[in-house]
Amino acid sequence: MNDVTIASSEAEVHAGEAVERHHSELAGALARQVETLSAAAAARRWQAADTARLGLVEWCRTELVPHALAEERTLYAEAARREDLRLLVEAMVAEHRVIVGLVDALAATTDAPRAAEHARALSVLFGAHLAKENEQVLPILLAAPDVSVAQLLAGMHELIGEEAHPHPSPNAPADESNDTCACGDGDGPALELDSSAIPHAVRHGAIFGALDALRPGSCLVLTASHDPLPLLAQLEQRAPGRFSVEYVAQGPDVWRVAFEPTDQPR
Repeated sequence: MNDVTIASSEAEVHAGEAVERHHSELAGALARQVETLSAAAAARRWQAADTARLGLVEWCRTELVPHALAEERTLYAEAARREDLRLLVEAMVAEHRVIVGLVDALAATTDAPRAAEHARALSVLFGAHLAKENEQVLPILLAAPDVSVAQLLAGMHELIGEEAHPHPSPNAPADESNDTCACGDGDGPALELDSSAIPHAVRHGAIFGALDALRPGSCLVLTASHDPLPLLAQLEQRAPGRFSVEYVAQGPDVWRVAFEPTDQPR
C-alpha cells in the first residue's frame, strides 16, 4: 500500500494491502498476455496470435470484468456517497464501460494487428485506472472513520482474489516460443515482458504480479530501457531469495533480465 496512506485501523491497512496486491496480480497477468499477443502479431504468427487473443478475452471475462463489476457494487458505491469522490467515481465507472468495449472488440476481431492494438489500449487504460483507484479512491476510503473497507471486501473474491499468489488459469494463453528459461536449468517457457508497455504508475506492481504468477520451472525475461536496479532492490526486499536473477543483456540501450522462481517458500 502507498506509504503515505493513513488507514483508520490495522484491519483497514490489511484490506488496502489486499486490494493493491490483487491489482498488481491483475495488471501483471494482463501485461503478460498483451505482450504475448503483440509479439505473435508482430512476428506474423497468426495462429499463435489468435490463440493469445482468445485466451486474453476469456481471462478478461472471467477475471478482469468481474473485478470491475464487484468494485462498482462495493468500493465505488461507498465512494460515490462522498462529495469529494462522486465525480471521480462516475468517470471511473465510464472507464469500466470502455474496458468492456475493448474486450468485446477483441472478441469480435480476427485481425491480429488490430487485436494487438485493442489489447495495448486495454493495458494502458487499465493501468491508468488502477493508479486512480490506488492513489485517490482507496486512501480516502481507508482513512474514513465511518467506512470499513475490510467489511466491504468480506467474501469478495473478485476484489482480492482467492489467495495471495494464485497460479495462472489453465486456460490462460501460453507463450508459444520454443525458448527455454534463460536463467537456470528450468525447462519451462521463457515468458517475455516489456516494461515500456506497462503504464508507469503501476509498472512495478504489474511486474511483481507477473513474477508471482510464475510456476516452478518457468522463467520471465523482462526488457527495460534502463538498468532495473530499483526494481531488483524492491523485489529482494519484498520477496528475499524467491527468484534467481540473471542479466541477459546489459545496455547501453536495452537491458534484459531473466527471473526464475527458486525453492524458497512464498
